[in-house]
Amino acid sequence: MRSQLFDATNAEVTTGERWLKQNEKMVKVTVAPGQDVLAVKGAMVAYQGQATFNHEGSGSLGKLIRRALTNEDTPLMRVTGQAEVFFARQAQNVFFVQLENDGLSINGTNLLAFDASLSWDVHRVQGAGFLSGGAFNTLISGHGTAALTSDGAPMLLDCSQQPTFVDIQAAVAWSANLQPQVVSSMNMRSLLRGGSGEAFQFSFHGPGFVIVQPSEGMPLGGQPSS
Repeated sequence: MRSQLFDATNAEVTTGERWLKQNEKMVKVTVAPGQDVLAVKGAMVAYQGQATFNHEGSGSLGKLIRRALTNEDTPLMRVTGQAEVFFARQAQNVFFVQLENDGLSINGTNLLAFDASLSWDVHRVQGAGFLSGGAFNTLISGHGTAALTSDGAPMLLDCSQQPTFVDIQAAVAWSANLQPQVVSSMNMRSLLRGGSGEAFQFSFHGPGFVIVQPSEGMPLGGQPSS
């Protein structure tokens, strides 16, 4: 049998690393005893070996209450066993962040998978309580690897030199020490004329970075952007 699929570019990537990119859209993680992975439910696309997938609970009453009160809906599953597991999400670009005893605040729609050894919780984005969606992020911290997705190639912005403003749906993740505020660039004259379509942004300023995707992804309300 012959096909372009048998080219080396489509073959499984094998390097011996625990976390690696199979391609721009897919991640391969080696799961072993004592090296569990937490992933967003539905993110697994294939696996080789013996793997078990179980719902991951909140872990504490306080975390359960916060998830209930914030409507944060990023259901996680714990992957255990001895296997190579492939994760992807809507054919979006994937990339890794290595945490070294620090933290990252991640939009739930951009979270893919992370080492189970990392701590995680739900936290409120200051000033965003009136927004439906995008008001609460998943905070992960500790030492380990996290895989995130981006609707297109992501960009990294340094927020330490000057104020940085990012469309709420384009903000993938940011340094946990940053405290963004929700601001509006719309003035009354623009509002009376129908608005600009860019009403609200996250405002960042301080030592840290924000990851931005070249797309507004799923806007508030859950309908795809045009």
